[in-house]
Amino acid sequence: MMKKIFFTAITSLLICSCYQPERDCEKYKTGAFKFTYEVGDTVKEGKFIRTKDYSIDYYENKIDSATVRWFNDCEFVLQDINSKTAIHYKIISTTDSSYTFQYKSAVKDPNKKLVVKTGTAIKTN
Repeated sequence: MMKKIFFTAITSLLICSCYQPERDCEKYKTGAFKFTYEVGDTVKEGKFIRTKDYSIDYYENKIDSATVRWFNDCEFVLQDINSKTAIHYKIISTTDSSYTFQYKSAVKDPNKKLVVKTGTAIKTN
């Protein structure tokens, strides 16, 4: 009985540890996208267009632009053109029409706790 439980536990662990979410990041490097975000208790929708070198964001009747610098197929930094604020993005999974990402400040501040958030962008073109 103990051997059976041990074998089942090891088999389950091996199967689960081999799972990798799909990450076809290449098709999400450029295009038009939409996403939702929260401001307080309100959920809002934003849109952005990303080219090879730039990202243009449309949200709350504002337009904001940033440069795009890719580290690899699934990680990049957006640096705001006006404020020079930089955000590091990592695509953690993809579907046929969207990707889920984590994002955080690209500049480490020793006086602040690093906050990592998650979002989903849906490709619209």
